[in-house]
Amino acid sequence: MNLNFKPSIFAIVTAVASCTCVAVAQDQPAKLAVHWDKVIRTSQTSATLQVVVNPPLRRGTPVHDGAFQTLHDIGADYVRYVPWLPYPKLGVAELEPPKDGKTSWDFSVIDPMTIDFLEATKGHSVILNFSTIPQWMYKTDKPVEYPADPNQVTWTYEQGHDLRDPSMKEVADYYARLVSWYTNGGFTDEFGKRHESGYHYSIPYWEVLNEVEFEHQIDAPTYTRLYDETVLAIKKVQPDMKFVGLALAIPIDPNYFEYFLDHKNHKPGVPLDFISYHFYAVPTADETPEVEQFTYFDQAEGFLKTVRYIEAIRKRLSPATKTTIDELGVISADDIAQAEPGHVAKPIEHSYWNLAGAMYAYLFGEMTKIGIDVSGESQLVGFPTQFPSVSMVDWEDGKPNPRTWVLRLLHDNMGPGDKLVESQALPPSVANHPYIYSVAFITPSGKKRVLLVNKRNRAFDVSVPGASGGQMEYVDQTTGFQPPATVKLSADNLKLNGYAVAIVTLP
Repeated sequence: MNLNFKPSIFAIVTAVASCTCVAVAQDQPAKLAVHWDKVIRTSQTSATLQVVVNPPLRRGTPVHDGAFQTLHDIGADYVRYVPWLPYPKLGVAELEPPKDGKTSWDFSVIDPMTIDFLEATKGHSVILNFSTIPQWMYKTDKPVEYPADPNQVTWTYEQGHDLRDPSMKEVADYYARLVSWYTNGGFTDEFGKRHESGYHYSIPYWEVLNEVEFEHQIDAPTYTRLYDETVLAIKKVQPDMKFVGLALAIPIDPNYFEYFLDHKNHKPGVPLDFISYHFYAVPTADETPEVEQFTYFDQAEGFLKTVRYIEAIRKRLSPATKTTIDELGVISADDIAQAEPGHVAKPIEHSYWNLAGAMYAYLFGEMTKIGIDVSGESQLVGFPTQFPSVSMVDWEDGKPNPRTWVLRLLHDNMGPGDKLVESQALPPSVANHPYIYSVAFITPSGKKRVLLVNKRNRAFDVSVPGASGGQMEYVDQTTGFQPPATVKLSADNLKLNGYAVAIVTLP
């Protein structure tokens, strides 16, 4: 995520979806017609999340135990772990340049969170991204200071545009040593000294940098060179490692994809396993909670047009490359102002968490239809000074909020191997119901299910033929911060409360 983009630019990029002029007074029940014998595609989409390093995740805080237990209980694959720039001591393992035969390698505050993450996700694939290059590797007029306190936030650590080592070997070797620390029991530093860790974790994926168009303003050719050097250095440490590239904040420049996905722009032996990019819906500062529901889903619809365009480029240039959209969420207008002096975070409406969860469920459903491989909700813990509106748990006690429960509902009921079938909302005059979203699918075990998402903060009646005798699991404002509720269905008709996300399983 990035504090530098402007919502006005974002609004241009995410073109507003077609207007549906259906007044509240004209709301009518939605009846779903499902053709269970007409399979339109087999899903390959995994629901997951990202974990961004920050002080509440440190051991001994009121948040730590609950947050990592939540991460463990979700049991997702492709979880993204990102030590990131606002807390240099929590994310950069070599904060000072090597000098006079000595180095500053220090994992003492980095390891506890990283090990807790690797233990909580054991048995599942993960994507590690130590996204912040040590600042001293960049040319600046004077050394860039950083807080002595690991818990103190700074937004000025990352400066400069040109690396001091134009060969990029210095950066590549830094990341190779990081990988070796966690996978090969340690590494040998710049002066030939061995540093022992004792760690031998399996790390299947490494993502190279984060939001490069903002962080150091790295263009496509430069990033591609940096990716290649880093990948080749890491592969010497772990030959079977797979890699994720780009991690763009706002994927509006097709040149990044055109250049990076063209194999002739890479060195021999460099794999293009995954590309990644991000999306956050962002309201303007004067929007009320009642208005935000329109903004979020309209911006989400615009983003999906971008996804389809990027997919066309990927399929043309590198069809074997997969896609992880590994930051999906909402950033409140108040969060955009968090770096301003004296900023005090505003309270967040409880309904907001359900609205953000409903938007993610909608995006996940559409990405399943498009064929995106990984849909990652952002992020496990946010808190005042670091995007509280993006949090999936309560930043005071670590308990899951509705965004987590929506992810659990999707992860536990939908996934790769599901067969999506043809369906539409009725009556024909509504063609595609403007407020109720649905995806019908058959699981690998043969269960018939329907995902339903209410895009509005009011209830709707929905009819799902054949649902009588089945059950509905749902997250809405009545379930609050509690796990999804389950109800047995005695009829085909059901009610979706405002911002509800539900899975209906037919008998």
